[in-house]
Amino acid sequence: MKEKIVILGAGESGVGAAILAQKKGFEVFVSDLSSIQDKYKRVLNEYGIPWEEKQHTEEKILEAREVIKSPGIPDKAPLIRKIKDASIPVISEIEFAGRYTDAKMICITGSNGKTTTTMLTYHLLKNAGLNVGLAGNVGNSLALQVANESYDYYVVELSSFQLDGMYDFKADIAVLLNITPDHMDRYDYTMQNYVDSKFRITRNQTQEDVFIFWNDDPLIKAELKKRTFSAQLYPFSEKKQEGVKAWTGNGQIIIQTIKHTFTMEQDLLALTGKHNLYNSLASAITGNVVGIKDENIRESLSDFKGVPHRLEYVATVRGVRFINDSKATNVNSCWYALQSMINPVILILGGTDKGNDYTEIEALVKEKVRAMIYLGADNSKLHAFFDDKVPLHADAGSMEEAVKKAYEFAEKENTVLLSPCCASFDLFKNYEDRGDQFREYVKKL
Repeated sequence: MKEKIVILGAGESGVGAAILAQKKGFEVFVSDLSSIQDKYKRVLNEYGIPWEEKQHTEEKILEAREVIKSPGIPDKAPLIRKIKDASIPVISEIEFAGRYTDAKMICITGSNGKTTTTMLTYHLLKNAGLNVGLAGNVGNSLALQVANESYDYYVVELSSFQLDGMYDFKADIAVLLNITPDHMDRYDYTMQNYVDSKFRITRNQTQEDVFIFWNDDPLIKAELKKRTFSAQLYPFSEKKQEGVKAWTGNGQIIIQTIKHTFTMEQDLLALTGKHNLYNSLASAITGNVVGIKDENIRESLSDFKGVPHRLEYVATVRGVRFINDSKATNVNSCWYALQSMINPVILILGGTDKGNDYTEIEALVKEKVRAMIYLGADNSKLHAFFDDKVPLHADAGSMEEAVKKAYEFAEKENTVLLSPCCASFDLFKNYEDRGDQFREYVKKL
Protein backbone atom coordinates (compact mmCIF):
# COMPACT_ATOMS: atom_id res chain seq x y z
CA MET A 1 0.00 0.00 0.00
CA LYS A 2 1.30 3.47 -0.96
CA GLU A 3 2.23 5.95 1.74
CA LYS A 4 -0.01 9.00 1.75
CA ILE A 5 1.13 12.62 1.49
CA VAL A 6 -1.37 15.43 2.01
CA ILE A 7 -0.78 18.88 0.55
CA LEU A 8 -2.50 21.81 2.26
CA GLY A 9 -2.93 24.74 -0.13
CA ALA A 10 -3.26 24.40 -3.90
CA GLY A 11 -1.22 27.37 -5.12
CA GLU A 12 2.08 27.27 -7.01
CA SER A 13 4.04 25.49 -4.26
CA GLY A 14 1.26 23.06 -3.31
CA VAL A 15 0.52 21.89 -6.85
CA GLY A 16 4.23 21.50 -7.57
CA ALA A 17 4.65 19.40 -4.41
CA ALA A 18 1.65 17.26 -5.39
CA ILE A 19 3.12 16.48 -8.82
CA LEU A 20 6.54 15.59 -7.36
CA ALA A 21 4.95 13.42 -4.64
CA GLN A 22 2.91 11.53 -7.23
CA LYS A 23 6.00 11.01 -9.43
CA LYS A 24 7.84 9.59 -6.42
CA GLY A 25 5.13 6.99 -5.88
CA PHE A 26 3.09 8.47 -3.01
CA GLU A 27 -0.68 8.52 -2.72
CA VAL A 28 -1.48 12.25 -2.87
CA PHE A 29 -4.42 14.32 -1.67
CA VAL A 30 -4.64 18.14 -2.02
CA SER A 31 -6.89 20.20 0.27
CA ASP A 32 -7.48 23.96 0.16
CA LEU A 33 -9.76 25.94 2.48
CA SER A 34 -10.14 28.62 -0.23
CA SER A 35 -11.19 28.30 -3.87
CA ILE A 36 -8.54 26.75 -6.12
CA GLN A 37 -7.63 28.74 -9.23
CA ASP A 38 -8.87 27.13 -12.46
CA LYS A 39 -5.33 26.81 -13.88
CA TYR A 40 -4.29 24.72 -10.86
CA LYS A 41 -7.46 22.59 -10.99
CA ARG A 42 -6.64 21.78 -14.62
CA VAL A 43 -3.10 20.70 -13.71
CA LEU A 44 -4.27 18.52 -10.80
CA ASN A 45 -6.94 16.89 -13.00
CA GLU A 46 -4.41 16.34 -15.78
CA TYR A 47 -2.23 14.36 -13.35
CA GLY A 48 -5.25 12.59 -11.81
CA ILE A 49 -4.50 14.00 -8.35
CA PRO A 50 -7.58 14.13 -6.06
CA TRP A 51 -8.35 17.55 -4.52
CA GLU A 52 -10.92 19.46 -2.51
CA GLU A 53 -11.59 23.18 -2.12
CA LYS A 54 -13.39 25.42 0.40
CA GLN A 55 -13.00 22.75 3.09
CA HIS A 56 -10.55 20.47 4.89
CA THR A 57 -11.80 16.89 5.36
CA GLU A 58 -9.95 16.09 8.58
CA GLU A 59 -10.27 12.30 8.48
CA LYS A 60 -8.58 12.21 5.04
CA ILE A 61 -5.87 14.66 6.12
CA LEU A 62 -5.05 12.83 9.36
CA GLU A 63 -4.36 9.61 7.38
CA ALA A 64 -1.19 11.23 6.00
CA ARG A 65 2.32 9.98 6.67
CA GLU A 66 3.49 13.55 6.08
CA VAL A 67 1.83 16.92 5.39
CA ILE A 68 3.27 19.59 3.09
CA LYS A 69 1.69 22.94 3.91
CA SER A 70 1.52 26.22 2.04
CA PRO A 71 3.75 28.93 3.57
CA GLY A 72 0.63 31.08 4.02
CA ILE A 73 -0.93 28.73 6.60
CA PRO A 74 0.19 29.67 10.13
CA ASP A 75 1.45 27.01 12.55
CA LYS A 76 -1.19 28.09 15.06
CA ALA A 77 -4.07 27.18 12.69
CA PRO A 78 -6.29 24.61 14.50
CA LEU A 79 -5.85 22.00 11.75
CA ILE A 80 -2.04 22.25 11.89
CA ARG A 81 -2.17 21.79 15.66
CA LYS A 82 -4.32 18.65 15.22
CA ILE A 83 -1.89 17.26 12.63
CA LYS A 84 1.07 17.87 14.93
CA ASP A 85 -0.82 16.40 17.91
CA ALA A 86 -1.23 13.26 15.79
CA SER A 87 2.60 13.19 15.40
CA ILE A 88 2.37 13.71 11.63
CA PRO A 89 5.38 15.73 10.36
CA VAL A 90 4.53 19.07 8.70
CA ILE A 91 7.09 20.35 6.19
CA SER A 92 7.43 22.94 3.42
CA GLU A 93 7.47 22.28 -0.31
CA ILE A 94 11.15 23.34 -0.36
CA GLU A 95 12.07 20.72 2.25
CA PHE A 96 10.24 18.04 0.24
CA ALA A 97 11.78 19.04 -3.11
CA GLY A 98 15.29 19.14 -1.64
CA ARG A 99 15.16 15.37 -0.98
CA TYR A 100 15.00 14.58 -4.69
CA THR A 101 17.75 16.70 -6.25
CA ASP A 102 21.54 16.95 -6.04
CA ALA A 103 21.55 20.41 -7.65
CA LYS A 104 23.48 23.17 -5.88
CA MET A 105 21.09 25.37 -3.87
CA ILE A 106 21.72 29.13 -3.74
CA CYS A 107 19.19 30.34 -1.17
CA ILE A 108 18.39 33.98 -0.47
CA THR A 109 16.43 35.50 2.39
CA GLY A 110 16.09 38.81 4.20
CA SER A 111 13.28 41.12 5.23
CA ASN A 112 13.95 43.30 2.17
CA GLY A 113 15.70 43.00 -1.18
CA LYS A 114 15.45 39.23 -1.52
CA THR A 115 13.43 39.22 -4.75
CA THR A 116 15.79 41.70 -6.44
CA THR A 117 18.86 39.76 -5.26
CA THR A 118 17.33 36.43 -6.31
CA MET A 119 16.46 37.72 -9.79
CA LEU A 120 19.86 39.38 -10.19
CA THR A 121 21.72 36.23 -9.07
CA TYR A 122 19.64 34.08 -11.43
CA HIS A 123 20.32 36.56 -14.28
CA LEU A 124 24.04 36.38 -13.47
CA LEU A 125 24.21 32.56 -13.50
CA LYS A 126 21.99 32.17 -16.56
CA ASN A 127 23.96 34.77 -18.56
CA ALA A 128 27.15 32.89 -17.71
CA GLY A 129 25.68 29.80 -19.39
CA LEU A 130 24.98 27.75 -16.27
CA ASN A 131 22.07 25.30 -16.21
CA VAL A 132 20.00 27.09 -13.54
CA GLY A 133 16.41 27.20 -12.29
CA LEU A 134 14.61 30.02 -10.44
CA ALA A 135 12.35 29.00 -7.55
CA GLY A 136 10.81 29.74 -4.17
CA ASN A 137 8.85 32.98 -3.89
CA VAL A 138 9.65 33.76 -7.53
CA GLY A 139 9.68 31.57 -10.62
CA ASN A 140 8.02 28.18 -10.70
CA SER A 141 7.66 25.87 -7.73
CA LEU A 142 10.95 24.17 -6.79
CA ALA A 143 9.14 20.84 -6.45
CA LEU A 144 7.65 21.12 -9.94
CA GLN A 145 11.08 21.86 -11.42
CA VAL A 146 12.66 18.95 -9.52
CA ALA A 147 9.87 16.72 -10.92
CA ASN A 148 10.15 17.87 -14.54
CA GLU A 149 13.57 19.49 -15.11
CA SER A 150 17.21 18.65 -14.53
CA TYR A 151 19.06 21.77 -13.39
CA ASP A 152 22.57 21.89 -11.91
CA TYR A 153 21.79 25.00 -9.81
CA TYR A 154 18.72 26.57 -8.28
CA VAL A 155 18.48 30.16 -7.10
CA VAL A 156 15.75 30.07 -4.45
CA GLU A 157 14.08 33.02 -2.73
CA LEU A 158 12.99 31.94 0.76
CA SER A 159 10.58 33.68 3.10
CA SER A 160 10.69 33.06 6.84
CA PHE A 161 7.50 30.98 6.44
CA GLN A 162 9.24 28.62 4.01
CA LEU A 163 12.31 28.41 6.25
CA ASP A 164 10.10 27.46 9.21
CA GLY A 165 9.11 24.23 7.45
CA MET A 166 12.67 23.18 6.57
CA TYR A 167 14.63 20.63 8.61
CA ASP A 168 17.09 18.53 6.54
CA PHE A 169 17.32 20.87 3.55
CA LYS A 170 20.72 22.51 3.03
CA ALA A 171 21.76 25.68 1.20
CA ASP A 172 25.13 25.31 -0.54
CA ILE A 173 25.24 29.12 -0.64
CA ALA A 174 23.07 30.93 1.92
CA VAL A 175 22.49 34.69 1.59
CA LEU A 176 21.01 36.73 4.47
CA LEU A 177 20.54 40.35 3.37
CA ASN A 178 19.04 41.97 6.48
CA ILE A 179 16.56 41.45 9.32
CA THR A 180 13.94 44.05 10.24
CA PRO A 181 10.55 43.54 11.90
CA ASP A 182 8.04 41.81 9.61
CA HIS A 183 5.18 39.34 10.01
CA MET A 184 5.27 39.91 13.77
CA ASP A 185 1.72 38.56 13.96
CA ARG A 186 3.10 35.14 12.88
CA TYR A 187 5.94 35.23 15.43
CA ASP A 188 4.00 36.00 18.62
CA TYR A 189 5.21 39.63 18.36
CA THR A 190 8.64 38.37 19.51
CA MET A 191 11.55 39.57 17.39
CA GLN A 192 13.86 36.73 18.41
CA ASN A 193 11.42 34.18 16.97
CA TYR A 194 11.62 35.95 13.61
CA VAL A 195 15.44 36.22 13.80
CA ASP A 196 15.66 32.48 14.56
CA SER A 197 13.49 31.80 11.56
CA LYS A 198 15.75 33.78 9.21
CA PHE A 199 18.88 32.05 10.54
CA ARG A 200 17.41 28.66 9.58
CA ILE A 201 18.90 29.39 6.16
CA THR A 202 22.30 28.35 7.61
CA ARG A 203 20.91 25.06 8.98
CA ASN A 204 22.90 21.93 8.05
CA GLN A 205 25.67 23.89 6.29
CA THR A 206 29.15 22.31 6.27
CA GLN A 207 32.69 23.61 5.70
CA GLU A 208 32.14 23.17 1.96
CA ASP A 209 29.29 25.71 2.03
CA VAL A 210 29.14 29.51 2.02
CA PHE A 211 27.20 32.00 4.17
CA ILE A 212 26.95 35.53 2.72
CA PHE A 213 25.50 38.29 4.93
CA TRP A 214 25.34 42.05 5.47
CA ASN A 215 27.97 42.83 8.09
CA ASP A 216 26.38 46.05 9.40
CA ASP A 217 22.92 44.72 10.23
CA PRO A 218 22.63 45.05 14.04
CA LEU A 219 20.40 41.98 14.44
CA ILE A 220 22.64 39.80 12.29
CA LYS A 221 25.71 41.09 14.17
CA ALA A 222 24.19 40.26 17.55
CA GLU A 223 23.18 36.80 16.36
CA LEU A 224 26.63 36.01 14.92
CA LYS A 225 28.08 36.38 18.43
CA LYS A 226 25.67 33.74 19.80
CA ARG A 227 26.10 31.10 17.11
CA THR A 228 28.86 29.00 15.57
CA PHE A 229 28.95 28.36 11.83
CA SER A 230 30.59 25.57 9.85
CA ALA A 231 30.27 27.40 6.54
CA GLN A 232 32.81 29.81 5.04
CA LEU A 233 31.69 33.35 5.96
CA TYR A 234 31.44 36.12 3.36
CA PRO A 235 30.30 39.36 5.03
CA PHE A 236 29.72 42.43 2.84
CA SER A 237 29.58 46.11 3.75
CA GLU A 238 29.57 49.53 2.13
CA LYS A 239 33.04 50.33 3.56
CA LYS A 240 36.14 48.19 4.01
CA GLN A 241 36.48 46.81 7.55
CA GLU A 242 38.11 43.84 9.22
CA GLY A 243 36.92 40.47 7.95
CA VAL A 244 34.68 41.90 5.21
CA LYS A 245 34.94 40.16 1.83
CA ALA A 246 33.08 42.72 -0.32
CA TRP A 247 32.96 46.53 -0.07
CA THR A 248 33.21 49.78 -2.05
CA GLY A 249 36.10 52.22 -2.32
CA ASN A 250 37.36 54.84 -4.80
CA GLY A 251 34.25 54.41 -6.94
CA GLN A 252 34.80 50.64 -7.23
CA ILE A 253 33.13 47.56 -5.80
CA ILE A 254 35.73 45.09 -4.56
CA ILE A 255 35.18 41.41 -3.80
CA GLN A 256 37.89 39.30 -2.22
CA THR A 257 37.43 35.54 -2.39
CA ILE A 258 40.07 32.98 -1.41
CA LYS A 259 41.52 32.71 -4.92
CA HIS A 260 40.61 35.99 -6.53
CA THR A 261 39.92 39.74 -6.31
CA PHE A 262 37.06 41.13 -8.40
CA THR A 263 36.62 44.86 -9.11
CA MET A 264 34.05 46.88 -11.03
CA GLU A 265 33.18 50.55 -11.34
CA GLN A 266 30.23 51.32 -9.06
CA ASP A 267 28.73 53.72 -11.64
CA LEU A 268 28.21 50.80 -14.01
CA LEU A 269 25.79 48.97 -11.68
CA ALA A 270 22.32 48.78 -13.23
CA LEU A 271 20.63 49.07 -9.83
CA THR A 272 20.88 52.38 -7.97
CA GLY A 273 20.48 53.27 -4.28
CA LYS A 274 22.31 51.99 -1.22
CA HIS A 275 20.00 49.02 -0.65
CA ASN A 276 20.61 47.91 -4.26
CA LEU A 277 24.36 48.23 -3.75
CA TYR A 278 24.04 45.55 -1.06
CA ASN A 279 21.91 43.39 -3.36
CA SER A 280 24.55 43.73 -6.09
CA LEU A 281 27.41 42.87 -3.68
CA ALA A 282 25.59 39.74 -2.46
CA SER A 283 24.96 38.59 -6.06
CA ALA A 284 28.52 39.36 -7.13
CA ILE A 285 29.98 37.35 -4.22
CA THR A 286 27.77 34.43 -5.25
CA GLY A 287 28.99 34.69 -8.83
CA ASN A 288 32.60 34.72 -7.65
CA VAL A 289 32.13 31.74 -5.35
CA VAL A 290 30.45 29.75 -8.14
CA GLY A 291 33.41 30.56 -10.40
CA ILE A 292 31.80 32.82 -13.00
CA LYS A 293 34.26 34.89 -15.06
CA ASP A 294 34.72 38.54 -14.10
CA GLU A 295 33.52 39.86 -17.45
CA ASN A 296 30.28 37.86 -17.16
CA ILE A 297 29.63 39.22 -13.65
CA ARG A 298 30.32 42.81 -14.78
CA GLU A 299 28.00 42.43 -17.77
CA SER A 300 25.13 41.00 -15.68
CA LEU A 301 25.46 43.60 -12.92
CA SER A 302 25.35 46.38 -15.52
CA ASP A 303 22.47 45.19 -17.75
CA PHE A 304 19.98 43.85 -15.16
CA LYS A 305 16.51 45.31 -15.63
CA GLY A 306 15.20 45.22 -12.03
CA VAL A 307 12.07 43.68 -10.51
CA PRO A 308 8.47 44.71 -11.25
CA HIS A 309 6.70 46.47 -8.32
CA ARG A 310 10.00 47.31 -6.59
CA LEU A 311 10.85 51.02 -6.98
CA GLU A 312 9.62 50.67 -10.55
CA TYR A 313 9.36 53.88 -12.57
CA VAL A 314 5.88 54.08 -14.16
CA ALA A 315 5.57 57.50 -15.86
CA THR A 316 6.04 61.25 -15.55
CA VAL A 317 2.77 63.16 -15.95
CA ARG A 318 3.12 66.97 -16.29
CA GLY A 319 6.33 66.97 -14.27
CA VAL A 320 5.11 64.51 -11.57
CA ARG A 321 7.00 61.19 -11.35
CA PHE A 322 5.10 58.03 -10.38
CA ILE A 323 6.99 55.16 -8.72
CA ASN A 324 5.44 51.73 -8.08
CA ASP A 325 6.87 50.11 -4.94
CA SER A 326 3.87 47.85 -4.27
CA LYS A 327 6.23 45.08 -3.15
CA ALA A 328 7.01 47.17 -0.04
CA THR A 329 4.79 45.12 2.26
CA ASN A 330 6.63 46.11 5.45
CA VAL A 331 7.80 49.35 7.07
CA ASN A 332 11.51 48.78 6.40
CA SER A 333 10.87 48.40 2.64
CA CYS A 334 9.13 51.79 2.70
CA TRP A 335 12.13 53.22 4.61
CA TYR A 336 14.45 52.10 1.77
CA ALA A 337 12.12 53.64 -0.80
CA LEU A 338 11.85 56.99 1.02
CA GLN A 339 15.60 57.08 1.61
CA SER A 340 16.20 56.86 -2.15
CA MET A 341 13.77 59.72 -3.00
CA ILE A 342 15.31 63.10 -3.93
CA ASN A 343 12.21 65.23 -4.68
CA PRO A 344 9.25 65.91 -2.33
CA VAL A 345 7.01 62.85 -2.01
CA ILE A 346 3.28 62.17 -2.10
CA LEU A 347 3.19 58.80 -0.30
CA ILE A 348 0.42 56.25 -0.82
CA LEU A 349 0.45 53.69 1.98
CA GLY A 350 -1.89 51.37 3.87
CA GLY A 351 -3.50 47.93 3.65
CA THR A 352 -3.53 44.98 6.02
CA ASP A 353 -1.39 45.99 9.01
CA LYS A 354 0.86 43.16 10.27
CA GLY A 355 1.60 44.72 13.65
CA ASN A 356 3.58 47.56 12.03
CA ASP A 357 5.68 50.05 13.99
CA TYR A 358 5.74 53.23 11.89
CA THR A 359 8.33 55.02 14.04
CA GLU A 360 11.03 53.61 11.72
CA ILE A 361 9.89 55.90 8.87
CA GLU A 362 8.78 58.85 11.04
CA ALA A 363 11.90 60.98 10.49
CA LEU A 364 11.95 60.34 6.71
CA VAL A 365 8.23 61.15 6.43
CA LYS A 366 8.76 64.48 8.23
CA GLU A 367 11.77 65.26 6.02
CA LYS A 368 10.53 64.15 2.58
CA VAL A 369 6.73 63.69 2.49
CA ARG A 370 4.38 66.58 1.57
CA ALA A 371 1.17 64.56 1.55
CA MET A 372 -0.09 61.10 2.41
CA ILE A 373 -2.88 59.03 0.91
CA TYR A 374 -4.12 56.28 3.21
CA LEU A 375 -5.21 53.36 1.03
CA GLY A 376 -7.04 50.76 3.07
CA ALA A 377 -10.28 49.42 4.47
CA ASP A 378 -9.31 50.68 7.96
CA ASN A 379 -6.96 53.68 8.16
CA SER A 380 -7.46 54.62 11.82
CA LYS A 381 -3.93 53.58 12.89
CA LEU A 382 -2.39 55.58 10.02
CA HIS A 383 -4.40 58.69 10.90
CA ALA A 384 -3.40 58.42 14.55
CA PHE A 385 0.30 58.15 13.73
CA PHE A 386 0.81 60.41 10.69
CA ASP A 387 -1.84 63.14 10.61
CA ASP A 388 0.17 65.62 12.69
CA LYS A 389 3.41 64.86 10.79
CA VAL A 390 2.43 65.90 7.24
CA PRO A 391 0.62 69.01 5.98
CA LEU A 392 -1.80 67.11 3.70
CA HIS A 393 -3.55 63.74 3.99
CA ALA A 394 -6.57 61.96 2.56
CA ASP A 395 -8.28 58.54 2.55
CA ALA A 396 -8.80 56.41 -0.54
CA GLY A 397 -10.98 53.31 -0.81
CA SER A 398 -9.62 52.22 -4.19
CA MET A 399 -6.45 52.58 -6.25
CA GLU A 400 -8.20 54.81 -8.77
CA GLU A 401 -9.15 57.23 -5.99
CA ALA A 402 -5.63 57.06 -4.47
CA VAL A 403 -3.92 57.94 -7.76
CA LYS A 404 -6.34 60.81 -8.47
CA LYS A 405 -5.93 62.33 -5.00
CA ALA A 406 -2.14 61.94 -5.09
CA TYR A 407 -2.04 63.71 -8.46
CA GLU A 408 -4.21 66.54 -7.12
CA PHE A 409 -1.83 67.04 -4.17
CA ALA A 410 1.32 66.81 -6.32
CA GLU A 411 3.23 69.80 -7.65
CA LYS A 412 5.72 69.84 -10.49
CA GLU A 413 8.91 67.86 -9.67
CA ASN A 414 7.14 65.92 -6.90
CA THR A 415 7.19 62.11 -6.79
CA VAL A 416 4.07 60.05 -6.15
CA LEU A 417 5.34 56.91 -4.41
CA LEU A 418 3.19 53.83 -3.83
CA SER A 419 5.06 52.14 -0.95
CA PRO A 420 2.31 50.67 1.20
CA CYS A 421 4.16 49.22 4.29
CA CYS A 422 1.32 46.69 4.49
CA ALA A 423 -0.02 43.50 2.96
CA SER A 424 -2.55 44.01 0.17
CA PHE A 425 -5.36 41.63 1.06
CA ASP A 426 -7.93 44.17 2.25
CA LEU A 427 -8.54 45.74 -1.21
CA PHE A 428 -6.44 43.67 -3.66
CA LYS A 429 -5.70 40.06 -4.60
CA ASN A 430 -1.98 40.51 -3.88
CA TYR A 431 0.79 43.10 -4.15
CA GLU A 432 1.09 42.46 -7.93
CA ASP A 433 -2.60 43.31 -8.42
CA ARG A 434 -2.10 46.44 -6.30
CA GLY A 435 0.93 47.52 -8.40
CA ASP A 436 -0.78 46.66 -11.71
CA GLN A 437 -3.79 48.81 -10.76
CA PHE A 438 -1.45 51.67 -9.79
CA ARG A 439 0.21 51.49 -13.23
CA GLU A 440 -3.16 51.30 -14.98
CA TYR A 441 -4.63 54.38 -13.28
CA VAL A 442 -1.42 56.42 -13.65
CA LYS A 443 -1.51 55.74 -17.42
CA LYS A 444 -5.12 57.05 -17.49
CA LEU A 445 -4.19 60.44 -16.00
